[in-house]
Amino acid sequence: MKKILVANRGEIALRVMRTAKKMGIKTVAVYSDVDRNSPHVSFADEAVCIGEAPSNQSYLLGDKIIEVAKSLSVDGIHPGYGFLSENADFSEKVAANGITFIGPESKAIKVMGSKLAAKEAVKAYDIPMVPGIDKAVTDVTYAEKVAKEIGYPILIKASAGGGGKGMRVVEKEADITEQMERAISEAVSAFGDGSVFIEKYVGSPRHIEIQVLADSHGNVVHLFERECSVQRRHQKVVEEAPSVVLTEEIRKKMGEAAIKVAKSCDYLGAGTVEFLLDENKNFYFLEMNTRLQVEHPVTEMITGIDLVEQQIKIARGEQLSFSQEDLEIKGHALELRVYAEDPLTGFTPSIGTLDIYKSPVGENIRVDDGFEEGMEIPIYYDPMISKLITYGKSREEAIDLMKQAISQYQIKGIETTLSFGQFVCEHEAFTSGDFDTHFVKKYYSPEIIEATYKREAKIAAKVALQQYLKEQQILKVPSSEF
Repeated sequence: MKKILVANRGEIALRVMRTAKKMGIKTVAVYSDVDRNSPHVSFADEAVCIGEAPSNQSYLLGDKIIEVAKSLSVDGIHPGYGFLSENADFSEKVAANGITFIGPESKAIKVMGSKLAAKEAVKAYDIPMVPGIDKAVTDVTYAEKVAKEIGYPILIKASAGGGGKGMRVVEKEADITEQMERAISEAVSAFGDGSVFIEKYVGSPRHIEIQVLADSHGNVVHLFERECSVQRRHQKVVEEAPSVVLTEEIRKKMGEAAIKVAKSCDYLGAGTVEFLLDENKNFYFLEMNTRLQVEHPVTEMITGIDLVEQQIKIARGEQLSFSQEDLEIKGHALELRVYAEDPLTGFTPSIGTLDIYKSPVGENIRVDDGFEEGMEIPIYYDPMISKLITYGKSREEAIDLMKQAISQYQIKGIETTLSFGQFVCEHEAFTSGDFDTHFVKKYYSPEIIEATYKREAKIAAKVALQQYLKEQQILKVPSSEF
């Protein structure tokens, strides 16, 4: 594989290209007209504009991307995450045009792309699943019957869903009709598929995911877990590896379960199996993401394995060079997703220009970004600016370094989630490890950060006043020449 096209933008495109360059592989960037000055475009060996800013006129044009790849004699296409990364039709078309898709085959994408199909696939592998039904429901009367059997509260979920869309918690029977209709409507709008299913709502879960790698020679390994419970609107904001609550026994069982999930769909490449962990440390299969995850750097930090490099090697037909026994957890890593969002207004998007942009540097600090000072944050895409990752020999060390890195990160011109990250790292529930997916709902309010801002402003004013008074007391004697 001598040349790879990265069918993505921003930080993940740059991330993939850096590993490709390290491996001696040439890279091709594709970009929309609004991204023409982005770092991933200048970093690539070749770059081609594929359309206008909206993603359905650029980054989602699979056929056009394949045309570009063929015209430039590209050997492989890496989809990154989002956009076409979990599009089975795109994967098939890439292969049909004699180009290697750096990811799983379309069968695995299709099976794991549907929560119902995924549940069906793993049935035979004795993997724990949340009590509920594993078929689509549209009839409210039947839904009421199922809900009574498994007991309220229940969770209505879109089969093709993700990111919290098409998802409704129902506390009592009187609400089920309205919530069913809303979930179905939202699922149709977001995914073009109104299929929903019902399962028991796990009240205080932690969101734990296991990274897996599978080659074409039958080898499947897991690279331990990531804790992803700090979320807003069902989207992860802070991730870490390993999880503070897993015992070695549970870690082993979850890892083995993740490997079985990968085998159930003949998985190839890097994938992530997601689980819910309840307050009694029972875990349940949630879904499988058939791509590289946003939070993959924390796994790389604790294992020393470059996951993009492994994806490329597996796509080339190479065998994994390590076994499960070779892998071990070393230290602890944290990741903060730095979004262009305002934590004081419910994490609403904050669009504007990066008047000042200076990322922190230092040992065990990693910043994966795709922006530079002076660039605008476009309204057309996900508002993530960067990923701030810190590593330490212990969790405490990684958290302390994260707080330092946040304080050094200078971003002016827009609002970001840096202050929220600081709030998380300083909160007792997080530092103690006693938290779940309701962390934001339980502990966070905009007033808390506003109070912090005011307190810091008062301290800064006092320091400035003291410095001024000190300078006033200094007797300044004019110099004279003799």
